Amino acid sequence: MAYDPDNIFAKILNGDIPCDKVYEDEYVLAFNDIAPQAPVHVLVIPKGQYVSIDDFGANASEAEITGFYRAVAKISQDLGLVDLGFRSIANTGEHGGQEVPHFHMHILGGGPVGPMVCA
Repeated sequence: MAYDPDNIFAKILNGDIPCDKVYEDEYVLAFNDIAPQAPVHVLVIPKGQYVSIDDFGANASEAEITGFYRAVAKISQDLGLVDLGFRSIANTGEHGGQEVPHFHMHILGGGPVGPMVCA
């Protein structure tokens, strides 16, 4: 699948659509989800144009990959989620439930997040 530069996350990165920013550095932008599924629900998106986690892993630079996962760790720590636990999810493709064709990770926490997969 080719990257769609008009997807909603690209528009957020370009400043065309506002977001409730939690964190930003040279590699990522993180913001609160507009339809939270837990008391804390943050989306972390790379600033590069990657469709999915497999695209990101195969094509991002080592600096982008390291920067992304270090940002996830920092955000989780800053939000006080590490001690009691949290869930990180990267939905991929149609069967994985990916809704936006820009790689992103959900960080969910702030309370029990329920079963891993709901039928």
